[in-house]
Amino acid sequence: MDNNEELRLMLKVAQMYYDNDMTQSEISKELGIYRTTISRMLKKIREKGIVKITINYDLSETFSIEQQLMERFGLKEAIIVPVTSDEKKAKLKVMGRACAQLVGRIVQDDDVVGFSWGSSLAEVINELEDPRESSAVFVPMVGGPSGKLESQFHVNTLVYAAAQKFKGTSVLIDVPAILERRETRDQIVESQYFQDISELWDKITIAIFGIGSIGMKGTATWNSFYGNELFDELERGGIVGDICSQFFDIRGNLVETSISDRTIAVNLERLKHTKYAIGVAESPEKADAIIGALRGRYLNVLVTTEETARAILERTE
Repeated sequence: MDNNEELRLMLKVAQMYYDNDMTQSEISKELGIYRTTISRMLKKIREKGIVKITINYDLSETFSIEQQLMERFGLKEAIIVPVTSDEKKAKLKVMGRACAQLVGRIVQDDDVVGFSWGSSLAEVINELEDPRESSAVFVPMVGGPSGKLESQFHVNTLVYAAAQKFKGTSVLIDVPAILERRETRDQIVESQYFQDISELWDKITIAIFGIGSIGMKGTATWNSFYGNELFDELERGGIVGDICSQFFDIRGNLVETSISDRTIAVNLERLKHTKYAIGVAESPEKADAIIGALRGRYLNVLVTTEETARAILERTE
């Protein structure tokens, strides 16, 4: 085949494939050419510049923001959702749906999936739609709130519901996140019951958690876990947020508090070694807490709203 004939045939194939939306099999049948030849020809068409494929990133309002966050903080993925409503519940719903799509895509049979608690994660579970069956194990990464939190947001509720959605296995936790005395915490840590959970924490491959903020002082969820009496101590320590009841400053450094030696939760350093460490949080008031978590590298995937993402980028320019 001479060059002119080859070029004419490539133009014909390009027209059929790209303009007429014909499949490679349909083109093969019509032109009498092997399908493997069509595949090689399409590759050559792109290499020669006969067809130039351009992606219109402007169609996605949030794509460039996601790229900036990924580059600035070394993230594996950033999922930014535009929100038109100012209603908190609406924001959590769309953010939950975006995270649910990610979770449904990445969970595999051999995964150990860890959850923290809260309204953001409850929406993630609610938005899971017909995920494939999996033999994954779902486990809490922090103790419970001693009956002070709505049951729908309790870590055990979320873990059990996620396991049901995936038809996987759930392991529940029967101890509070924060004990009254250090001695009680030490006794629990030494028990066989806790050792079994701790072994699962070491095997976590996907961690999904909310990010608390000192700016949320006075809210029902804050008071459920900590109460206002802890606020002054956290403020003096320069603390901006927490993950699984472990606190950090704006640089991402962990900060010891009066409850640190009474807390039952996965070690945040462990999150740095998980395949997916997914932080789910929104609101400009939480921006500093999310920045601290990002700088501490406790997450490699961030799911948030556009307004929150813009606040994060503005404060870290």
